[in-house]
Amino acid sequence: MPPFLFWFFALMTLGFGAGVIINRSPIGSALSLVLSFIGLSTLFLSLNAYFISVIQVLVYAGAVMVLFLFIIMLLDLRAEERRKINVVAFAGGAAVALALFVQVYRIIGALGAARQAFPPLRSGNTDDVRRVGLLLFANYNLPFQIVGVLVLVATIGVIVLSKRELR
Repeated sequence: MPPFLFWFFALMTLGFGAGVIINRSPIGSALSLVLSFIGLSTLFLSLNAYFISVIQVLVYAGAVMVLFLFIIMLLDLRAEERRKINVVAFAGGAAVALALFVQVYRIIGALGAARQAFPPLRSGNTDDVRRVGLLLFANYNLPFQIVGVLVLVATIGVIVLSKRELR
């Protein structure tokens, strides 16, 4: 991937990631998150991680975001009052973000290995889907099932909470 495409998709991911936080509309935030996932997927594609790239789009941008939008529509968040931005909380959050950025910059500057390029990846035919499937269902089967049950319980909880009583 040419460097300008990498920078374009990296900035796209960061920009729409910031849009998730900045956007006042929950639907706009969810759509910004979808575009951020797509930018992240193209970055995985540039690393020749085709399986992770496709799963990023199918699972996160597809299924999870449809679930988020479904929950947003069920809760009818348009009816909530718009709150004003708390200046003190905004300044505190900006200070914490700046401190984090300074710390990361100092750590990367002190690390010599961070300034070197990665060695080229070994080529060869590796079956990513088979390896991920074996790892997921052999080593991480129980956590995978627990996450599925948690998503089901959360969805049922949202439906119960959003159900209006008939009078």
